[in-house]
Amino acid sequence: MSRLAVTEKIITTKVTKGLKWSDVAAKVGLSKEWVTAACLGQMTLTPEQAGVVGEIFGLTEDEKKWLMVVPYKGSLPTSVPTDPLIYRFYELVSVYGTTFKELIHEEFGDGIMSAIDFKMDLKREANPMGDRVSIVMSGKFLPYKTY
Repeated sequence: MSRLAVTEKIITTKVTKGLKWSDVAAKVGLSKEWVTAACLGQMTLTPEQAGVVGEIFGLTEDEKKWLMVVPYKGSLPTSVPTDPLIYRFYELVSVYGTTFKELIHEEFGDGIMSAIDFKMDLKREANPMGDRVSIVMSGKFLPYKTY
């Protein structure tokens, strides 16, 4: 058994039961964005959170333990994503990464945006020309220190 096997079981159960990530998140008591990432093997759950997720997805005690192990984050199957939706984010960083960097440095100075002290909100925006995806990301600014 592995973390990947548990993730695959969660996805299979989600599909067969017709579950929505937002409903799973409501039962866990956290955002749909964070809970989805956790269920997909990118975050570490507490024993209580793993218990809720385990109940929803019918996980064994051993499978729930994998949800509490610190995962290997950012583990996509290829270095350049081949899934069209994920590739578009890769493309966004390729095209706008230098702009993100330049504008963040101009506004905050030399540092980075945290992916640890981070939150995200994904919503549908109705638009007569075709609905739009709105993703708001907020990460703590971490300045480089001198020593």
